[in-house]
Formats: sequence, C-alpha cells, structure tokens
Amino acid sequence: MKKIFLFISLFSLSFINAQDITDAVRYSQQEILGTARFRGMSGAFGALGGDLSALQINPAGSAVFLSSSGSITLSSSNIQNDTNYFDGFSETSSSNFNFNQIGAVFVYNNQSESTILNKVSLGIAYDQTTDFAEELFAFGRSNNSIDNFFLAEAQGIPLDLLTPRAGESPDDLYGFLGETEGYGAQQAFLGHESFIIEANDLTDPNNTTYFSNVSPGVFDQDYYYESTGLNGKFTINGGAQINDRFYIGVNLNSHFINYDKVTRFDELNNNAGSVVNEIVFTNRLSTIGAGFSAQVGGILKVSHMLRLGASLESPTWYYIEEETTQRVITDGVNGRINLDPNVINIFPEYQLRTPAKATGSIAVLFGKRGLISLDYSYKDYSSTEFDSDEGVNFSDINRQIENSLQGASTLRIGGELRNGNWSFRGGYSYEESPYENEFILGDRTGLSMGIGYNFGKVKFDVAYDYSEQERIEQFYPNTSFTNFATVESYRDNLTFTLSLNL
Repeated sequence: MKKIFLFISLFSLSFINAQDITDAVRYSQQEILGTARFRGMSGAFGALGGDLSALQINPAGSAVFLSSSGSITLSSSNIQNDTNYFDGFSETSSSNFNFNQIGAVFVYNNQSESTILNKVSLGIAYDQTTDFAEELFAFGRSNNSIDNFFLAEAQGIPLDLLTPRAGESPDDLYGFLGETEGYGAQQAFLGHESFIIEANDLTDPNNTTYFSNVSPGVFDQDYYYESTGLNGKFTINGGAQINDRFYIGVNLNSHFINYDKVTRFDELNNNAGSVVNEIVFTNRLSTIGAGFSAQVGGILKVSHMLRLGASLESPTWYYIEEETTQRVITDGVNGRINLDPNVINIFPEYQLRTPAKATGSIAVLFGKRGLISLDYSYKDYSSTEFDSDEGVNFSDINRQIENSLQGASTLRIGGELRNGNWSFRGGYSYEESPYENEFILGDRTGLSMGIGYNFGKVKFDVAYDYSEQERIEQFYPNTSFTNFATVESYRDNLTFTLSLNL
C-alpha cells in the first residue's frame, strides 16, 4: 500500500523527543577505519603521513609521499554484543563487509635548488569513518511495564483528540496528531487505541487523565535492536614540503550520514485483572545527513629519527533529516489489536554541530628498519549542539548535552618493523568516554596487528584489529519507561589494502 507522507508541524514542542544525546554522540565519534597499514598501527599516523588514511589525522601527511600513489581498501567486520537484562543473558553476533577507503595523492617534486618549496601534493580520498551495522537482543523478567511510556505521554491530552471521528480512520487521526500536536500525542493515541491505557471518564471528551489497563506484577520482556548504515567523508587535500623539514596541509571534507534503526519490544504478562496481556511495540528510524568540516596540520622533521605533528579539525556542521514509522500490537480481553498507521513521520530538518578535535603526534624512525608512533587527540563533547532553521527549540537537549558530556582524550600507539620487502605492524588504542557517567558508555580499548609486502610498484597489506566497550542500552530514552540493558560489545575487523605507485 502507498505510504502517507506527513510533515510534523514546526510548532510541535515535542519534536525534540525524536533526538537525544545518543544521536549527538553517535554522529560525533569516529572509529579507526581506513587502509590496512593505518589500522594495523591503530591509526597512529599523525606525525608520519605517507598513507592515504593518515590524511584523516593530519592533512600534512600527503606531502610526505615520495611519489604519486593510490590505494583501495576492503574489510570484513564482526560485532558481538553480550547483553544482560535482569535475569536474562544473550549473545548476538553480526557480520558486515565494507568498502572502507579509496583515494590518490599526486605529488609534484620541485627540482629547483633556489626555492624553499620542495614538493606540492594534491589528494582526493573517500574514507568510511563509522560503521553503524549492529544487532542486539535482550530478554528478562521485570516489574516495570511499558505501559508507563504510553501513560505518561497521554496525561494532559483531551480524550476528544485521541478518539477518531465518524468516518475518520486510525491512520488519519495518527497523521493529524503528528501535524498539529506532535510526537507525544501520537504515542498517547497508540496506547489508547490499542487499549493499553484508558480514560478515567469515558463520557467526558475533555477528560485529560488516564489509567493503565495493564495490572501490576511481573512482565516477561524481549527487546531487539538492529541498525545499519555508515558515516563517511570525501576529502580534497592540498599539501606542501618546505625546506626539506616542514610539511603543511589542508583538508576540505564533505561528510554524509546514512543510518537506519529498527527496535521491537515484546511484553507478556499473566497478571490477575490485566485487560492487556501482550504488547508488541515496533519503531523504525531512517536518518540521512550531510555536513562539512576543515582540517589544517603540520609535520616537523626534527631529525632523521624524530618527527613531530600537530593538527586541528574544525567542528562538523551537519544538516540532518529523519523519518519514523511505528506499530503497536496488543492481545487481551479485547482480542488481538494490530495498530499499524500507514504514515511516515517526516521531521523538520535540523542541524548538528559536532566538537572540534586537536591532535598532537610524535614518531621515532629507525631508518629502513622500522618506527614507533604516538598520537594524542582531544574532543570536548559538551560543545556539541543541536540547532534549527525551522523554529524548533533545542535548548533543553543542548543544556542536557552540556551537563552530561565531557571532554574526552584518545591515545593511539603504533609500531612497524621492516625486514626486506616485508612489514610487520602492531598497535594499541584507548578512547575515553564522552559521558561524565561512564556507566552510560564506557571507555573503548583496542589492539591491532598487520603485515604487508612491497612488490615494488604494488603493495599489499592485511590488518586485524579488535576493540571492546561497555554501555547501557536504554530502550526509550528521556521517557518514563526507564528500563535498560547492559551491553558488552566486542568488535573485530579484517582489512585488505592494495596500493599502487602511479
């Protein structure tokens, strides 16, 4: 059937329920993705350059290339989520195949001895910066029902608004509420029409108080979450080498977001007097976005052994659009109710400014035998900010971001050992939580290793990296239904890169 497209009213105060802090963090973080050499050393390339993905860290890295070069990267990733929810434990694993990176750097070497400009480089690259593919499943027995979610949203809304008129379908009323009253009224309607909640006075159209048809007791609950998509950027780079010892570079980055998520919550109860014994609540979210950022950086060759690097990345300014669909199924005294509004909620476009990032780097090179490199980065996540050109007020969520998020450090250490045409690599990474309360999202740690072979004009590299992180998965953030699961995530990747001297 043809979907009905609906634009939510710009005057809807409850629009901000569609966004929360997890969205801000999701689109602000970047993983260690890119070429196999880059990943094999855990991305510690700020003072090194000479790799297409090193431009992610320091744009001066393009001027380190000795000659024009290009690379292409593919990877296979797997994420395992171990989930605890009350008395239930589950293990969910999902795999994904990614096209991580492609790009080229073109180098012009100035042979003139009378100029301080030794080299000029021009680069163009695509890099995937985040992989959103993930699944988790939680199950357990709780004393808290999802009826609290619908009940809280309904309080204060007149019964007349939640009751279809003669000849008005549930789809029509759900759409009308979205256009005129907003997200909260739609949730109240879903709860009322599926008999989860009921008005205290059925005879009064102005009734604004409601009670639950779900009796207190114990509830067997399941929660399924699946997300797909990625965050990526296209980069145009310019670099130069000055006086043999100093490299400078600039990046202009075009970012994009493609994120889809589906959640399904199932609840069963046999509580005495309960009118509703089963609730199934499904939500789908689709997000697209585009943004812009810029980077500047430099590398100083202190000696043949020592290099220092520094770079600054501006905030990324995103324009984001979102669509949602919902469905509620209940079963009980009134029989099986399937409330599936044939409506897509299209929310007004909003803006997101992610934090800037500063990076300092140091590398020690042992001639042709190998190297050790260290990068330190800092981002202040509390500076993340939502905004709108459509008259939507984000002051509450911005205040929440400022009070809940913090500045976070990232440390990356990598090394490479060369033996003839072979290269052997390893690395370690540590990323501090952006939340002041680390129970919400813990620190992330990772290890990596890799190997490469130089055929001359062609190089082939393979890398394996592993990371782990703990977090909570709150089923419906910023609502009265506060249940959550604790999740331990383990992610590993196998990456393959083919590089060519052009």
